[in-house]
Amino acid sequence: MDYNIYAKDSALDYFRRDLYACFHRAGDALMNTNDALLCDVNAHSFIELSLSPFFVRGWSSLYAGLHDAVIDRTQLQRLFAKHITPPAPGQRLVLGVDASSIARPLSPTARDRTFVHAVNLPEGSKPVTPGWQYSTLCVLPLKPSSWTYILDNQRVPSEGTQATVASAQLASLVPMLPKDSSPSLLPLLLGDGYYGSATFLNQTKEIPCDKLLRLAKNRTLYRPAPPRTHKKGAPKKDGSLFACGQPQTHGTPDQQWSGQDERDKPVEVACWQNLHFKAAREQTVTVLRVNRPHAAESKRDPKVSWFVFCGQTCPPLCEVPTIYRLRYSLEHSFRVDKQNLFWATPHLRAPESFDHWTNLVASVRNQLYLARPLVQASRNPWESRHRAVTPQQVRRGCGSIISQLGTLASLPQVRGKSPGRIQGAVMTKAARYPVVYKATTKAKKAEHLV
Repeated sequence: MDYNIYAKDSALDYFRRDLYACFHRAGDALMNTNDALLCDVNAHSFIELSLSPFFVRGWSSLYAGLHDAVIDRTQLQRLFAKHITPPAPGQRLVLGVDASSIARPLSPTARDRTFVHAVNLPEGSKPVTPGWQYSTLCVLPLKPSSWTYILDNQRVPSEGTQATVASAQLASLVPMLPKDSSPSLLPLLLGDGYYGSATFLNQTKEIPCDKLLRLAKNRTLYRPAPPRTHKKGAPKKDGSLFACGQPQTHGTPDQQWSGQDERDKPVEVACWQNLHFKAAREQTVTVLRVNRPHAAESKRDPKVSWFVFCGQTCPPLCEVPTIYRLRYSLEHSFRVDKQNLFWATPHLRAPESFDHWTNLVASVRNQLYLARPLVQASRNPWESRHRAVTPQQVRRGCGSIISQLGTLASLPQVRGKSPGRIQGAVMTKAARYPVVYKATTKAKKAEHLV
């Protein structure tokens, strides 16, 4: 079957046309880079993309295009949101948010570096390194896999936090998402323990989006305040304590469910309603506890996990473990971006240039998502044919379809011989920038007192 005959005027074709319109400057070089990254699986580094037949410019245009580029991020967000696969009737979009680190420990000329989380360091080392951090908001697949659809990928500046960037992303993109036939089914956002806090709930309280977030096991919440007693003094603002780590404060759950997971292992879910954080009293939340007696009781596989739900329609208790497991698709997608699409590879000096590269990687990921029904995936002999197709397998077959669709970029013009540097020009070293230390809570309080 020839899949390519359906490529013209497909969603992928329209996506590429609108993508080119988002490039307000250096669009031809960016489109060539996009096509090379989408189709050339033989490149083993960023600079080798310049050897692709889809990149018709000199190798220096890879860096020059990212340096000179101007990309309309708002237009790019609308483009990504436009091509979301609408949810089936009675279902809703499941969104995921997380942050990923781009390590730059030996790049003093890179501006606005902060200390970000690092992995695979020697035992005993602090799990931080200088670099940039990016907040990713995406649509999660119905089954855990690397097939996420990216909505936005934004760098966390030194003066901001993951929470502020993520809340801004949600505020911009939730109004653009396709609406379900049932107005009560809002999009459901999944997040890890960093987002399960009063700070993030306060920052997103005006956004029409349900949230199911991981909750740290030492979190404390409170029940509704008791009625006023008309005695002297201010009335109580909080009720009795609910501490996740203190079973004596839990009381009887409002709802319980017990059953088996997809591996036929026992699982128990309990929930307590009408709770609130002390720093977010106006927002009523539901706390859920998932107990898996068969777990290994390790950091990655705990027996007891806590979650907090804030919104209109809480998922059924039997679906909570399955739904939250979809969040791990983000980890798989980060691996694809960094290993196959060279997300963390280019040594770009300016953070704005790396922002452009990040937008290109996100657009390629979404083009792979749209190309799935059009491209016959190519599997290596050692890859199982009984498992679902991966983005890299689809990427191997994109060359033929992009050759048929063609590129929107114009051919490069001959510029002649460069005159070289002006005689007497003095070349100075590039500026060096220190790593930015984000102020801690204690430091902020001390500065305020001064």
